[in-house]
Amino acid sequence: MTQPHGPLHGVKVVACSTAQAGTVPYMLMADLGAEVIKIEVPEIGDNSRGSTVLPGMPSTYFETNNRGVKSVTLNLKTEEGREILRKLVAKADIFGQNFRPGAAEKNGFGYEDLRQANPRLVYMSVSGYGPKGPHAALPGTDSMAQALGGIAQAYSTPGQPLRTGIVSVADETCAILAFGGALAALTYARTTGTGQKVDCSLLGGQIRLMGWTLTTAMWRNRDPVTGQARVTGTPARPGLSASFNDRDGKPLVFQLNGARKWCDAMTALGFYQTLENAGFGDLGVIISSDERRATLLRMLDELFATGPRDDWVARLRAADIVAAPINTLLEAAEDPDVLANGYVAEVDYPKHGKRLKVHGSPWHFSETPPHIGIAPELGADNDTVLAELGYSPTQIEDLRERKVI
Repeated sequence: MTQPHGPLHGVKVVACSTAQAGTVPYMLMADLGAEVIKIEVPEIGDNSRGSTVLPGMPSTYFETNNRGVKSVTLNLKTEEGREILRKLVAKADIFGQNFRPGAAEKNGFGYEDLRQANPRLVYMSVSGYGPKGPHAALPGTDSMAQALGGIAQAYSTPGQPLRTGIVSVADETCAILAFGGALAALTYARTTGTGQKVDCSLLGGQIRLMGWTLTTAMWRNRDPVTGQARVTGTPARPGLSASFNDRDGKPLVFQLNGARKWCDAMTALGFYQTLENAGFGDLGVIISSDERRATLLRMLDELFATGPRDDWVARLRAADIVAAPINTLLEAAEDPDVLANGYVAEVDYPKHGKRLKVHGSPWHFSETPPHIGIAPELGADNDTVLAELGYSPTQIEDLRERKVI
């Protein structure tokens, strides 16, 4: 029997965070049952509340990054506001902020300040470049981290300028690493009673995202070959991941390793005899020859252009070769495996009278399923949260009138 609470039920989080990398870690925790209190500026709130607001709908940006959390407004420029923050932190497991290095300390809620209120506190700091280095004090954005971290080359076309992408991969990668880092530190704190500060950065996340391809580039001391194909391995054990268009211009990709898989794939497609006659019965011949690689790709371009994508993908999959259509974002949102696994879900928005598609959860828990919430109205939880801290209705109203909350 599944439990009504997520796996992080009982975990308390306080976050003075904005933007994507600073909010998504705690939104993911809220999905999994944590109580997340988002601190916002009174009357103004997180600036992203006004980002990409479609007619008759809430902000796509704010909803995606802040669903399921509570909103409490605090003027942290006042001593009373900082005192309320310290009281919240005293009962919290995790605190999060994404200011430039040094800014939180300057404003009275750095790690050394808050650990006095709670020695077990896990203090998460997200920055652009990392806590050290010549540019640590500079602001960071997704595009900046994509530019510095190497991902532009990963999807580049030879002869064309490198470009950053439209999806916030640096923000999201950093957020997921911050999520994991916070829970790792929380495990240690619960075991030993000792909290700690954990630093993550947009740039650091991008470097990790480059994975073994970066290792190979560093060890070879040369950048990888880019374009429509990823050629890996050795002549004895070659690998290929490549994309092609079908007769209607619809793209697909397949990936394989080894001579046998190459033969199986090309035979299933009906291409093998043609390729063998041209000297490509063994994929290994392209590993050390740019010319032969280019010739093979041209031939495959022509062969795939003779039939429909769905047929090519079905033939490859039937031969146990990894293959898939290359989806647009909208196609991905309707992909049958995405829908079957709940990676895209639907949520009711009573205020707007709509049921809208949203991100589902990337995890399946057999006993403690996630819960997908919606983002809060600004200051929606002021009264409840402050009452839990011992403030009376009269005191709360006084704080509101004096714009402390």
